[in-house]
Amino acid sequence: MQWTKQSEQNVYSNRWFSVNLADVALPDGRHLDHFLIRMRPVAAATVVNGAGEVLLLWRHRFITDSWGWELAAGVVEDGEDVAVAAARELEEETGWRPGPLHHLMSVEPSNGLTDARHHIYWADEGTYVGPPVDGFESDRREWVPLRLVPDLVTRGEVPAANMAAALLLLHHHRTSTVSLHA
Repeated sequence: MQWTKQSEQNVYSNRWFSVNLADVALPDGRHLDHFLIRMRPVAAATVVNGAGEVLLLWRHRFITDSWGWELAAGVVEDGEDVAVAAARELEEETGWRPGPLHHLMSVEPSNGLTDARHHIYWADEGTYVGPPVDGFESDRREWVPLRLVPDLVTRGEVPAANMAAALLLLHHHRTSTVSLHA
């Protein structure tokens, strides 16, 4: 049941993404035109402090007109290491420089439409270095108890699927680690 791309042509491009049109052959021999969006990788990061709180951004997304909790995130610049990009985004958006980063997960948020890959990291320590350079990206930055994450997701306060998945996995990982050492 594998679909096969026969050709692909660019329809529109800018520095953030390109919209392409592909000729796709289906397993039964039929062809269809399929739009796809090619995107640069995204890196995201957060810190979980000694009190079991996770550093989050409360922000508005105008496209969906929704508010929600997110991790600091942004595109990986050409030639930039993904973990370095995650640390850079965290510092720019929160004012916190993370300690050593741990890879949490990589996901494809909408692989039926885009080739975007989001790489998510976390640290168990961080240093406040001053107000965020990109403070305009969020309404506020807060340390939220990690134990509240499942309820936040259930109530729709983490509307982005990649952020919800990452926070739930981080919650599971940290809860499992704590209970193993208890």
